[in-house]
Amino acid sequence: MNGNPFGRLALSSARRQAMPIATYPGMVLTGAIVRDVVTDPHAQFEIQTALHQRYRTPIVLSAMDLSVEADAFGCAVTLSDHEVPSIPGRLVTDQAAADRLPVPEPGARRTAVYLEAVRLLRRLPDHPLVLGGCIGPFSLAARIVGVKEAMELTVLEPGLMHTVIEKSARFLAAYLGAFAAAGADGVIMAEPAAGLLSPRSMTAFSSNYIRQIAAVVDPARFALILHNCAAKVVHLPSLLGTGLTTFHFGAPMDLPAALGKVPPKVVLCGNLDPAGVFCQLTPEEVYARTAGLLQATEPHRNFVVSSGCDLPPNSWLASLDAFYDAVGGGGPKEREHISR
Repeated sequence: MNGNPFGRLALSSARRQAMPIATYPGMVLTGAIVRDVVTDPHAQFEIQTALHQRYRTPIVLSAMDLSVEADAFGCAVTLSDHEVPSIPGRLVTDQAAADRLPVPEPGARRTAVYLEAVRLLRRLPDHPLVLGGCIGPFSLAARIVGVKEAMELTVLEPGLMHTVIEKSARFLAAYLGAFAAAGADGVIMAEPAAGLLSPRSMTAFSSNYIRQIAAVVDPARFALILHNCAAKVVHLPSLLGTGLTTFHFGAPMDLPAALGKVPPKVVLCGNLDPAGVFCQLTPEEVYARTAGLLQATEPHRNFVVSSGCDLPPNSWLASLDAFYDAVGGGGPKEREHISR
C-alpha cells in the first residue's frame, strides 16, 4: 500500500478518484479575480469551498502559483487581474550573486497567503484531504536565474546552478514543514522545468534535491506529490529515484505505458491537457476525452484522473462539470448553470 495520505485514499477507494488542479475555474462561483486568488487566502478558501460543495470532492487544494516562492527570494513579479503571475526578469546572473542570495523564511511575502489558505481549508467541517502547492527546486532556481539561461547554465556553469538549487531546496524543505504545521495533508510540488532536461540532468539538478527535501516530512502523514507537466516515459527512472510514490503528469506522458512500468503502490495522476481539453473542447468532448482516459487506464487502481496541469483562468466551468460527470458515470448531473 502507498503509505502517504493521498496514496491511501486513491488505492483504498472503491471508485476511481479524480483530482483536477483547479482553483481558477471556481472564480465565477465567487466573483473573485486572479489578483484576489494570489494575494488573499480567503479568496482561495471561498473558491475551493464552492468547488468542494459543487462536486463533493474528497480533496481541496490551495492555488497553484509558480511565482510565489521566487517572489519570496526577491524576484520581481507581475500581477494581473486576469492572468496568473509571472516573473519578468532575472535575480541572479553570476556566481557572486548566487553566493550572496539569501534564503527566505516560510511565510515571507506571499508565501503567507498559501499557508493561511491551508489553515482555512483545514477547518472545513467534513474534513477533506487538504493539499498545498509549491514549486520544485530546479524550477524555482530557473525563475531566479531565468528559465532559458538555466538550461544553458546546467552545461556551462553547473556550479552556479547547484548553488541556487541548493538554496531553493533549503527553502522548500522548510516550506513543506510550514505546510505540515498549517494542517496540510500534503503538497503538490510542481517541477515543470526539470522535464526539459535529459534524464541524467534531471537526476543531478532535480531528483537528487527532491529526495533531500522529502526527507523532512513523515511520508505516513504527509503526501509529497511530484508534478511534472513536461516529463516523458524516458524520465521515469529519474523520477522514481526521488523515492516518492505519487506523481502527477502532463500531456507528454504516455500514462498507460507509464502505469505499466511502475509498481502497483506508486500512484500516477494526470493528464488531460488544460488548454487543449478544458478551454478548447465542448463539454461533450471533455466528457468523451475523460471517459476515454479512464477506459485506457481501467486496469490500474493506482491511477487518479486529473488535468495535466493547473486549469487556466479562462477555463469553462461547464468543462469541469463534464469532467466530473465522466468520472461519476451515468451522464450529466443536474447543477446550477453557470455561463463560464
